[in-house]
Amino acid sequence: MSNKDVETVSAQDALKEYDVKKYETPAGYTSDIAVFTIVPKNAHSQEQVLKLMLIKRALVNGEGKPNIEGGKWALPGGFIQPDESAYEGAVRELLEETTISGVHVKHFGVYDAPGRDPRGWIISNAHYALVPMNYIELRKAADDAMEVEVFDMEEIFQLPLAFDHEVIIRDALRQVQEDMMQTTLAKEFLPKEFTLSELWHLVVSVAGEKAIESYPNFHRKAKSLSFIEEVKDVYGEVKRQKRFAKQPTKLYRFTNDYVKKSIYK
Repeated sequence: MSNKDVETVSAQDALKEYDVKKYETPAGYTSDIAVFTIVPKNAHSQEQVLKLMLIKRALVNGEGKPNIEGGKWALPGGFIQPDESAYEGAVRELLEETTISGVHVKHFGVYDAPGRDPRGWIISNAHYALVPMNYIELRKAADDAMEVEVFDMEEIFQLPLAFDHEVIIRDALRQVQEDMMQTTLAKEFLPKEFTLSELWHLVVSVAGEKAIESYPNFHRKAKSLSFIEEVKDVYGEVKRQKRFAKQPTKLYRFTNDYVKKSIYK
């Protein structure tokens, strides 16, 4: 039997018999965004600190009525409009609530547990962005956010968090840690030419214990890593620079190699 002989049902015919009232539908469809950044621990150290940006939900909404979970800290986000995707909604909500735009946003999960939102059956798409601090230094609370701040990760879970955002934040942290270990995400946070020590401190700031466990292998493997290479000057000599070390240290740069597995072990 050829494909043209296969019997099918047109969408128009099927819709004539379809009664949407027979099926319960979600009360809302939202996007939330975990925006991470990395900052130096202090001016005299290579150590870096991972931080997360949160908004403080306004006490009243745009109609002057009590805002659900008002006064609690939450991830930027909100309801997706009928004419946009979850990703587009995430980007728009980030702009509306924090005035931040132009950052790379990655989807990592869907949250639909019963009771996760007191307003009803609301499904949320979770995204994360890991961006340089200068992207969010000019952040400003807007829309239904009355504050927008950046917190150390150990501070986050001491705050009153809205909805199920503690769960989402913990999952986002695990995802960004995995991506730091399995991709060249570090490239976005280093100068074009960097030392192995700078690379390592950056990885540790995000991946934490996962990276520390790999420390004995890191410098041993560094010379064979396909995604970085030594930087050479016009005479073919390896460039060195004195930064935090007492002696000038070799400089490296990222290549264009694509990595799909753990790269620091």
